[in-house]
Amino acid sequence: MSDSTPFRYSQYNANGEKLDLKTKLAYGAGDLGPAITANIAVFFLLFFFTNVAGIPAGLAGSILMIGKIWDAVNDPIVGVLTDKTKSPWGRRLPWIFYGAIPFGISFFLQWIVPRFSADQSTNQCWLFWYYVAIGLISQVFYTVVNLPYTAMTPELTQDYDERTSLNSFRFAFSIGGSIFSLILAKIIFDRISDRQQQYMVLAAICSIISVLALYWCVWGVRDRILAFEAKRTSYQEDTPIAFSEQLKIVFKNRPFLFAIGIYLFSWLAVQVTASIIPYFAINCMRLKESDVPTLLIAVQTTALLMLFVWSALSRKIGKKAVYFLGVSLWMVAQAGLFFLQPGQIVFMYVLAVMAGFGVSVAYLVPWSMMPDVIELDELQTGQRREGIFYGFMVMLQKFGLAFGLFLVGIALEASGFREAIPGQTTLPVQPDSALFAIRVATGPVSTIFLICGLFLTFFYPITREMHAEILLQLKERQYNRQQETEK
Repeated sequence: MSDSTPFRYSQYNANGEKLDLKTKLAYGAGDLGPAITANIAVFFLLFFFTNVAGIPAGLAGSILMIGKIWDAVNDPIVGVLTDKTKSPWGRRLPWIFYGAIPFGISFFLQWIVPRFSADQSTNQCWLFWYYVAIGLISQVFYTVVNLPYTAMTPELTQDYDERTSLNSFRFAFSIGGSIFSLILAKIIFDRISDRQQQYMVLAAICSIISVLALYWCVWGVRDRILAFEAKRTSYQEDTPIAFSEQLKIVFKNRPFLFAIGIYLFSWLAVQVTASIIPYFAINCMRLKESDVPTLLIAVQTTALLMLFVWSALSRKIGKKAVYFLGVSLWMVAQAGLFFLQPGQIVFMYVLAVMAGFGVSVAYLVPWSMMPDVIELDELQTGQRREGIFYGFMVMLQKFGLAFGLFLVGIALEASGFREAIPGQTTLPVQPDSALFAIRVATGPVSTIFLICGLFLTFFYPITREMHAEILLQLKERQYNRQQETEK
C-alpha cells in the first residue's frame, strides 16, 4: 500500500491488531491521577471549605461553581488546540507530559488554609479569593492533562467491543484510584487529629502519585500513538472546517447530544451525592469523620468489581440495556437514603453497595458511546475531530455540575447550615432545616437526575448494528480513495 494512500483510522486497525495488556494498563494509568484528585475534591472539598477553612456554605458553593464554569470554558479551547498540535510526539502526549507537574502542584495548593487576617470576616473574604484563584489555575492544568488523555481513546482502537474493554481498564484505574485515595484518607484521618494537617498530607501524597501515573501513561502508549500519527500525517488532509462551522456540526450530531445528556445527568447524580454525603454521614447518620471514607469505599469497591461484569455483559445485551440495569438499582439506593435513620448502619451499607452497581455504568457507558459518535461525524464530514467533541462533552457536563454544586451550597446556607470556625475541634450542631436539606439533596434530587438519564438512553440511536454500518461505509470510502490514488 502506498504511503500516499488517504488514511482513516479504520485503515490502521484493518490488520486486526489488538491492544496488548501493557498498552491497556498504561492507558488506564493515565486516568489514575485525575481520578484521585477529582475524587478527593468531589467528596471533601465543599466539606473542607465549610468545616476546615470556615467559609460559609453559599460562598463555598460559589467557589466550586466559578471553578467548574472556568473549567468548562477552557475545555473546548484545549480540545481544539490539541487537534491542531504538531510535534514529534503527536497531538496529545506533549500536553500530558508538560502539564503533569503543574497539575500536581496546583492541586496541592487548594488544600492549605492561609491566615490573611485576625478578623474572621476579613479572613473569609481573602480566603474566598485565594481559593477562587487557585481553583482556576488547578482547573486549567486538570484540563491540560485530562482532555488530551480522553481524546486518545479512538486513536488507540476502533473496534466497538475493544473500546469498551479499553474503557474498562481506564475506569478500573479510575475507580481503583478513588478507592485507594479513600483508604489513604481513612488512614490519615485516624492517625492525624488536626483537620488542616489531615487534608494537607492527603493532598501531598495524592499529588505525587498523580504526576507519576501520568508519566507512566505517556511512556506506555507512545508507540501506539506515534504509529497512529505516522499514518494520519502521511496523507493530505481535507480542507479544514472553520471553528464556527465545527460548532454547528457538533450540535447537529443527534447521537452526540444524547451522549452528553446521558453523561451530564449521570454525573450530576454522582457529584451532587458525593459532595453532600460527608454531611449526610456525619450530621444525619451521626457517624464519625473517619467513618466517611469507609462508606465511600463500599460504593467505589462495588463499582470497581462491577465494571468488568458490565463490560462483559454489554457485549451480549448492548450498552443501553446495561445502563438501564445499573441505573435502576442505583435509583432504588438513592431513594432509600432519604429515609435512613441513625443506627441503621447495616442498611446504609446495603444501599451503598446497590449504588455502586449504578455508579459503575455511569463511568463506563457514556464514555464508550463517544468514539462511536466521532466515527459518525467522520462519515458525515470526512474529518476526525476527537478534541472538539470531547472538549464540548466535558464543557457542557461541567456547566451542569457548576450549577448543581452552586445550588447545593446555596441550599445549605438557606437552610441554616452552620459552618465551622477554623481551628475548632468539634463541628457545630446543625438545625433540623439543614438536616432535611441534606437528605433531599442526597435522595430525591439525585433520583430525578437518574430518571432523566434513563429517558435519554432509551432514545440513544447508535446500536452495534448501526456502528458496524458506519465502519463499513468508512472502509468503502477509504478503499475508493485508494483506488483513485493508484490511478
